[in-house]
Amino acid sequence: LVLAFALSGCSTDKASNKGAEDGDKILIGAAMCLTGIQAPLDTPALEGAQLAVDELNAKGGILGKTVELKNIDGKSDAVTVGEAAKQLIDEGAAAIITPSDFDFGGPASREAQANGLVGISPCASSPLFGSAALGDKQFTLSMWNTTMGAVMADMAVDEGYKSVYVVTDTFIDYTRSLSKYFIDSFTEQGGTVVRADEFEQGKLDPAVFLARWKAFPEKPDFIYVSSYMPDLGTLLRAFREAGVDVPIYGGDAFDDPALGEALGAQYGSDVYFDTHSYLSEEAVPGFDAFATAYKEKFGVELDAPWAMSGYDTVMVLAQSMEKAGTTDGAEVAKAME
Repeated sequence: LVLAFALSGCSTDKASNKGAEDGDKILIGAAMCLTGIQAPLDTPALEGAQLAVDELNAKGGILGKTVELKNIDGKSDAVTVGEAAKQLIDEGAAAIITPSDFDFGGPASREAQANGLVGISPCASSPLFGSAALGDKQFTLSMWNTTMGAVMADMAVDEGYKSVYVVTDTFIDYTRSLSKYFIDSFTEQGGTVVRADEFEQGKLDPAVFLARWKAFPEKPDFIYVSSYMPDLGTLLRAFREAGVDVPIYGGDAFDDPALGEALGAQYGSDVYFDTHSYLSEEAVPGFDAFATAYKEKFGVELDAPWAMSGYDTVMVLAQSMEKAGTTDGAEVAKAME
């Protein structure tokens, strides 16, 4: 789902990207983070985007023009992301692909909006990533945390669970809002949050949460954790090593091969999460061909769904430009809506 709510007449564009149609190519800019904490999401998304560009160019490009994808590493730093987007816009980008997060991707979207360009994130799921906060030309391909939190609450209720211990990493809006919407949905359906604790990424002390767990006179039915790697893996492993064997729930940040490596076969059971897709032909028709193309280009097996999100992001841009008959940001945004 491409999520955006049009705010007609509210644009504050400072420039137009009509010049993006000049020449024989269309430049798609990306400020994706290939280093730092955001890299496990953005790197495969960028790889999927490049596969889409290759496919488009093999079929004639967009509007009869060759497509070029250029990324400037945002380095998991909001200021750097914003500067990268500025540079790409100065170089004539027709659209900006932003990092897969509101805190990291928002600066790139704001630059795109200010210059009359569409900005789109492969999988930023904070409800802040939309037109209300970023402008009428800004989109995400993701479901929002309102959905992602509710789905796991529904699953817990379906399993008959009545109580939960919630641990939230206050790192970014994604981790904060994911817990919020999980709690809202679970309690609305009659569930009880026995306790909700917080920590800050990079400052985790697992002993604090193990002590809290041991102090519960009656243990909750399950644990909900909203965090990122690497602290996510450290906390989950600490629970399991301490003998905490209740199910652990979470969101799409769990969909990281590094978490599986951190837990291993011994500690990886009864861990559940919702995410954007599933790596199989049964779940995603056409997946096998996509995975084959990915391996041929990058030399490794596809192990993260974000590559599919990156691919779809470019294809949404391409289809919208073709439908609009132009790369003009306002017209492309209308087509995307």
